[in-house]
Amino acid sequence: MSTARIAVIIPCYNEEAAIAQTVRDFRAALPNAQIYVYDNNSKDATIERAREAGAIVRRETRQGKGNVVRRMFADVEADVYVLTDGDDTYDAAAAPDLVRMVIEEGYDVVTGRRVATGEAAYRPGHVFGNKLLTGLTALMFDVHLKDLLSGYRVMSRRFVKSFPLTAGGFGIETELTIHAVRLLTPMAEVDTRYKERPAGSVSKLNTWRDGFRILFTIVALVREERPLVFFSSIFAVLALASIVLGIPVVIYFLQHGTVPRLPTALLSVALMLLAFLSLASGLILDTVTRGRWEQKRTAYLAIPGPQGLSPP
Repeated sequence: MSTARIAVIIPCYNEEAAIAQTVRDFRAALPNAQIYVYDNNSKDATIERAREAGAIVRRETRQGKGNVVRRMFADVEADVYVLTDGDDTYDAAAAPDLVRMVIEEGYDVVTGRRVATGEAAYRPGHVFGNKLLTGLTALMFDVHLKDLLSGYRVMSRRFVKSFPLTAGGFGIETELTIHAVRLLTPMAEVDTRYKERPAGSVSKLNTWRDGFRILFTIVALVREERPLVFFSSIFAVLALASIVLGIPVVIYFLQHGTVPRLPTALLSVALMLLAFLSLASGLILDTVTRGRWEQKRTAYLAIPGPQGLSPP
């Protein structure tokens, strides 16, 4: 059996205070891995600290974590990819076990579920937002995960190279999860320690702004991946509005034989027509989406899986 090539890929923006320790920790945990740090227009000494720690440093000028991850997935060649953040919050010591799960048990995605080691490590607002968005995604896509937004994931080559990433920012974690669910890829979730950021390191996540961006990403993915559900919901809203407006008009007509509120009657008819147009759109796009799903699944299966490799 050939030895698995492991790549640790780290997107970074202004992580001067933490990136060196992150690189050293993953070097100690995975001594045979290649460690890549992709800088995203940092204004501090992130690049210098990463190079001093022994990482391979590259740049991505398009701002946003999703853009950096897209570039890393395209550029880096490996059999197993360890995606983590450069803020020294994720437990590097857990990486060998996560890698073994991919290689020996055949998982395509193993997510490190964050278990906070202190109150300051995982802010209450972030915990609530994560639970809310995870619950919504579970409802829409039948996802059985507890930490949708974890940035600590170990992935197989066939998953990474078949992933049509479109998100530009923090919606990347959501898109990774939903892509895995829709492709029916083997996936698992393992509890891992989540530490507080070191002194001088500041979170780039804005609770409200990025929370709404992730929510809009979920809505967009429902429209793209489950169009019948999306457009049927619009159908239900429009049809209900049409019925509510139309019932009084119909009752009056049956009692008096006239239609005194013609604008209301026309609005009711227009809303019902729009409702059925939405339903028809959902039915058509559902057929198109199934064809796209089959193409994605074929591309995914064309890439060899992690079986047959030996751990490094």
